[in-house]
Parts: sequence; C-alpha cells; structure tokens
Amino acid sequence: MLDTLFAGLIHGNAYALVAVGFSLIFGVTHVANFAHGSVFAIGSMAGWWFIAERGWPLWAAVIGVLVVTGALGLLINVLAVRPLAKAPPIAALLATVAVSLILDNVAQLVFGPRVRPFPAALPTNNLQLGGLRFGTSDVVMFGITIVVMAALAGYLKFGRSGRAIRATAQDPDAALQMGIPVPRIQNLAFVIASGLGGLAGVFVGMYTSNVSPTSGAAAGLTAFVAATLGGLGSMVGAVLGGFLLGILEAFGISLWGDGVRDLITFGVLILVLILRPGGLLGKVPAISAEPMTGTFLSGGREIRLRWWHAGLAVALAAIALPLLADRYTVTVAAGVAIYAIIAASMTLVSGSAGQITIGQAGPIAVGAYTSAILTVVTGWSFWPALIVAGLLSAVVSTVLTAPVWRLRGHYVAIATLGIGSVAVAVIRNWESLTRGAYGIRGIPAPTLFGEKLNSAVEFYLLALAVLVVTLVVITRIRASHLGTVLAAVGADDVAARSSGVRVRDYKALAYAVAAFFAGIGGSLLAHQYTYIDPSIFNLTMSLLALTIIVLGGLSSPIGAVLGALILVGLPELLRIAPDVRILGYGVLLLLIIRFRPQGLWVRRPA
Repeated sequence: MLDTLFAGLIHGNAYALVAVGFSLIFGVTHVANFAHGSVFAIGSMAGWWFIAERGWPLWAAVIGVLVVTGALGLLINVLAVRPLAKAPPIAALLATVAVSLILDNVAQLVFGPRVRPFPAALPTNNLQLGGLRFGTSDVVMFGITIVVMAALAGYLKFGRSGRAIRATAQDPDAALQMGIPVPRIQNLAFVIASGLGGLAGVFVGMYTSNVSPTSGAAAGLTAFVAATLGGLGSMVGAVLGGFLLGILEAFGISLWGDGVRDLITFGVLILVLILRPGGLLGKVPAISAEPMTGTFLSGGREIRLRWWHAGLAVALAAIALPLLADRYTVTVAAGVAIYAIIAASMTLVSGSAGQITIGQAGPIAVGAYTSAILTVVTGWSFWPALIVAGLLSAVVSTVLTAPVWRLRGHYVAIATLGIGSVAVAVIRNWESLTRGAYGIRGIPAPTLFGEKLNSAVEFYLLALAVLVVTLVVITRIRASHLGTVLAAVGADDVAARSSGVRVRDYKALAYAVAAFFAGIGGSLLAHQYTYIDPSIFNLTMSLLALTIIVLGGLSSPIGAVLGALILVGLPELLRIAPDVRILGYGVLLLLIIRFRPQGLWVRRPA
C-alpha cells in the first residue's frame, strides 16, 4: 500500500510539473494548449541530446532545454495562438492541435522515432526509506516542483510582470486599457510555461530511464487532465491535480493492471467536466456560449452542385476509375470513400450544429469491433452486422455523451476527446470479447446476394455506394426542418435557446447521427483491413477526420469528399511516408484555420 502511494506521488510530481505550464497558459489566454505535450517531448529529447551526445553536465543541459522549449513556446503563441485572439476559443484550440502534429513529427524526423536510454545524470535507485526504494532524481524533481511553485507564486504576486500576467488572466481587454502590453505578457506566459514543460521532460526522462519523441501526446493529455482536475488557471490546483491523478493511477494499476491507465485518466477528465467543470480549486468556466462557432469555420456559402454534376461525378467514380486504375489505386479509393463517409456525417454536428468534436475514433472503433465480432465470432452476414455496427455506435456514443451537452463550446470538444479515448480503452481491456491488444483477425469480405466481394473493385464499389447513400441522407437532413433548427443552433445557440429550441437535445441528435455513420465507416474499415486492434483507433484518426472537414468546409458534405481525397488519397498515391504525411496534416490544418477557415468547398463571405 505504502509503496503504491509513493509510486503515485512520483508520477504525480511529473504530471504536476507539466500541468502547471498548461494551467498558466489557459489562465492567460483561455486556450487549452494541446501542443504543450509536444514541447514536453522535445524537452526530453533535447535533454538527452545535450547530455548523451554533447556531454554537457545536468545543470547546463537543463539551461539548454529551458532555452529551447521557451523559444518554442514563444513561436507557438506568435504563429498559432495570438493571430486567432479575436476568433472563438475553439479556433486557437484547433491551431494548437495542428502545432502538436507538426512538432511531434518534426521531432521524429530530427531525432528518429526509436526510444533512447536517458543518461543516468542522477542516481535513480540509491536511497531507501523503510521498505521504499527511490533515487536522488526523485528527490530533486520533488524539490524542483516545490521551488517552482513557490517562485511562481511569489513572481505572480509580487513581480511587476507577474502581476501583469494575473491582470491579463482576469480580463485581457481591461488590462490592455490600463496600459499593460497584453501580447507581450502572453508571450511571456508561453515562454515560462513551455520552459516548465521542457524541464519536466528532462526529469521524467531521468525517472523512466528512456525518452521518445512520440511521448508528447500521452504526457500532454495526462497533464491536461491533471490541470482540469485541479482547476484550469490555478497553479496550486495544477499541482494538486497532478498528485491526485498520479495516486489514482497508481492504485488503479496496482488493482487492475496497466491496461486501465487510459480508463482512469480519461474517466477522471469526463467526471470532472460533468460534475465540476471548474475543477477542485478553479472557477466554474465563465463561457456561457460561443456564438458563431460554426460560422467562424464555415462562413460563406457552400458551392452547390447541380444534380447532373453529381450524377456525372458518381458515374465517373463508378465506371471510369475501376476501368482505368490499377488495384492499388482502387484500394486507396475505397479508403477515401470510407473516410468521406465518416467526415460527411460530421458536418451535421460540427458544421450545422456548430459543435466541434475531436474524439471520432471512439464511435469508429465501436462500429469496427461490432461488425468484426458479429461476423467472426457469431457468424452473422455482413449487411446485418453493418447496420448493427452503426446503431450500436450511435447508442453507445449517445449514452456516453448524454451528460456533456450541458457544457458549452470547446469544453464539449474536449469531453468528446475523453469519451472517444474511454471507448477505445474499454475495447482494449475487454479481452474476453475483443481479444484486447491482440485484435481480431480473419474478418471476412462483405457479401452481396450470397457472393463474396473479394476483389478491390467490388469493395470499392460497395464503399462508393454507401458514400452516395450517406451524402443523400445528410443532404436531405440539412435541407429539412431539422437541418434548419440545427443551423440556427450553430449560428447562435443563445438566440436559439431564447426561441425555445432545446439546444442540448439537438446537438446530441446531430452527434448521434454522425456516430451512426462513423460506426458504418468503422465496419467498412474492419472488413477492408480484415484485422483490427485498438492501436488503429488513436488520436491521429480523430484528428484526420477533423482535418478533412476543416479542409473541405465544416458545413459541406461534398467538401468532406474533397478533403478525404486530398488528405487520404493523395498521400497514399504519392507514397508519402506516414511521418511526413501527418506533418502535412498539421501544416495544412494550421494554414486552413489561419487563412481560409471556411474551407475549400465554400465561397468566401460576401
């Protein structure tokens, strides 16, 4: 028991160091900086390089890391966050997601993807207290957390620029009117927070004895949960949240194994957002709504296709492509169609209803596993399994998200991220049904009138047919009375609520429809791959689906098809390596949000 508590405090100490920086940035800018985890990973890799490759002593390596990560924080604010200061908070959040993709993959290109042993700059197992073994590195990291907290608290209370940071956090407009250089203060907050993230990267690498450029996503999300638990914007809350999360994880893993880590982490996130959005020590979020959220990312008029234009495009896709393309191209085209199905349905919730979601990998995974289990284990045929996959995905997503619709704006987006992660974690841990990390093999090919669709062309035509049905259904919904109500909710949910519209229910309905088609897409993916495991349904999949609709236009189902063609089809056909491909996703998402937020398949506002 005592050793589990001690392990939780050690892990919590690391979470606290990263969470303090996360909370500081949120307090000043009201932006959830999802690039903070990437800064942490770069700090750990830079520390490894300074010590192992350059032979620097620990103190010099720490200074070098602080300089590198502090400069990164400044660039993140100047290039991604500050230009979107007048936009709704969801815009800057998406920009930091894009920056995270860029930094993660640049780090992999620079350092290589493999895990590196971190040099033993300080002993890690040389001390003993009773039956507990720990190291000098643990004591130093704990001491640094205490010193950083004390210094930061004193700086924010007594320092001139520290007081300016507090004033900016309370009311940026009022601070600007009082002569405080708000942009410069926000730059300073990013530099300090990113430096703390890099510092945490060094000591976490020392504690775990290895580092990797791919560790940023997990560390960043965990730190965000810790900051949310303690109260976003509260430095003391971030430390408290970090230690509490570390202890909860330690006891959960001790009881049920390491597989429950994500369940605990994201379960805590969802519970905090539902029960106390302000966290333990923070204030309840003052955001009452985000009017024009949908309009920011989908302003302007969608480009309309005449019926014969659409018919000609479908005919070319169904006849010309199978005749002229080779097997590999047709297989890629099927993947494009599947992602277009998933993305087109998301336009109903993200475009029409104006609510961004970033956890779509969850309903995709539910659909894929439902279809795989029904066809492999119980012997169902493909078509009933396909429909049940969509229905179960919609039901599970509706039940899990039911409590979150009372939240507003980007808090809902963050909650959907947690819910998607919880769904995948349940799949990973339900080994008796899903076979856990081993996955499900031998998923059969679809059938039609008793005949197996074994060839690439046949599967492509099936996916194309389902895409056409999806586009027709989504277009009809958007043109109906329901679509009009959803558009009103997306334009201004305060006005819609004042008119008697049950905003939460309509957003939940739009999300359920999107989850149904995501489940359909997941089923098709499972039968195309013939093998699935939980690692497929990761954050990158969710971000890819989101990037597709942002690129095409959040309110445009046809734009979703264009986005899928560009982001799924072209990288595959050009044989672009996965790392470079994801780097391109990040750059493209950042550029679209910054310079053409309405998307490619939408005319600019008049």
